[in-house]
Amino acid sequence: MCVGLSAKVVKVQDGMALIDADGARREVSAKMLDSLEPGDYVMVHAGIAIAKITEDDDEQSDELIEELNEGII
Repeated sequence: MCVGLSAKVVKVQDGMALIDADGARREVSAKMLDSLEPGDYVMVHAGIAIAKITEDDDEQSDELIEELNEGII
């Protein structure tokens, strides 16, 4: 199973995006997405922003991951 991580875009420069996923920041490739801007939300997989999502999608993704973690840990 592949799991994507939802995150908010902080900065975009030279085909890379700095993202924030619940306080954890890292750079990912933004080359797959057109017109990505700070404030956008993205789904990230294997270091690549693969899709734009909504803020609601981001919140739902965070809630689901939290529920899964509660069941596993």
